[in-house]
Amino acid sequence: MALQTPLYDQHLKHLGKIVEFAGFLLPVQFPTGIATEHKIVREAAGIFDVSHMGEIVIQGPGTYAFLDYLLPRDFRLIDQAITQRRALYSVMCAEDGTTIDDLLIYPLRSDRCLLVVNAANIKTDFAHIQLALTIWQKRHAPNPTAVNVTDHSAKWAQIALQGPQSLAILKTLVAQNSKQRYINAADLAVLATLKRYQFIETFDDKCLISRTGYTGEDGFECYLPPRDATPLWQMLLAAGAAPIGLGARDTLRLEAAMPLYGHELSRDITPREAGLDRFMALEKPDYIGREPLQNQPARVLIGLIAEGKVIPRADYPVLLDGQIVGHVTSGTFSPTLNQGIALALITADAAAATPISSHLMIEIRNRAEPFTRCPLPFA
Repeated sequence: MALQTPLYDQHLKHLGKIVEFAGFLLPVQFPTGIATEHKIVREAAGIFDVSHMGEIVIQGPGTYAFLDYLLPRDFRLIDQAITQRRALYSVMCAEDGTTIDDLLIYPLRSDRCLLVVNAANIKTDFAHIQLALTIWQKRHAPNPTAVNVTDHSAKWAQIALQGPQSLAILKTLVAQNSKQRYINAADLAVLATLKRYQFIETFDDKCLISRTGYTGEDGFECYLPPRDATPLWQMLLAAGAAPIGLGARDTLRLEAAMPLYGHELSRDITPREAGLDRFMALEKPDYIGREPLQNQPARVLIGLIAEGKVIPRADYPVLLDGQIVGHVTSGTFSPTLNQGIALALITADAAAATPISSHLMIEIRNRAEPFTRCPLPFA
């Protein structure tokens, strides 16, 4: 049975079209429509209910030593990241180098961090982390370093405020609601100085706000107790933000060429094939998936833009000289470019033979349609 987020009633109130996604009932769009919602985020500000995301807390003296084994991320400067309140993006791999999930790491203290994982993978991720912890601690027997892993997903709601007017919306919220307890004037002053992927804790550390997002725009993601989600949602709407659904979230992230688990990353795709080398310390001595990740990827993720008025979709074959060389991982109509766009995973040989501005074909409804390889992000 699908779950409801704390904001489910708000979505019904605003006539959101509800669908099941990753086990949750969420709005795919509101009456304004996906294209309009997309434009609102690109030009103004919109809010997304992302309370379905999972939150896992790792704590104990060995927290970051364990993360250094669990993840291919570079943790040599973790003390600096803690001091600077910097969120870190990472992938989490299986022993064969394929992707268990991608996630955000919030290093809260020297012995505590918060992992934010994809909703569909919460149980899988938690089991993987627990097994990895058991293996890691056995290596340190008979005196294993204390580390605890806890699923806190039910304790958090999450609202994403995205768009170039996001900071102005927060300023309006504070000015109009001086007694609201989520963001005060002092917090706002700090938020205004945050760089991308920095965060602060507010409301007696019961609320975390990061300058992150999944749209390619400036914005903030607010983690807070579920009981406080509706009041903050209503205040953001009153301050000028518009409700945005899953449909526009997908077109926005695809224009920004951000990977979606199950499409650009999966148990069949390595993070190197997805072009995420910059988020990994491949040469560090010991981490899950190290050996296979040393190999050069056999496939490459590329961007394609339609030359005609067709719209590519996931799993459509990609052709070069009449031969299948890969498949579309994500495809949509880009409201910004007014063209069909696609991320596609193709063989390394085909990628080498088709530099930027080269032409490939995508098979759409039994017809080979022309596309041009383009740089990423799309917009």
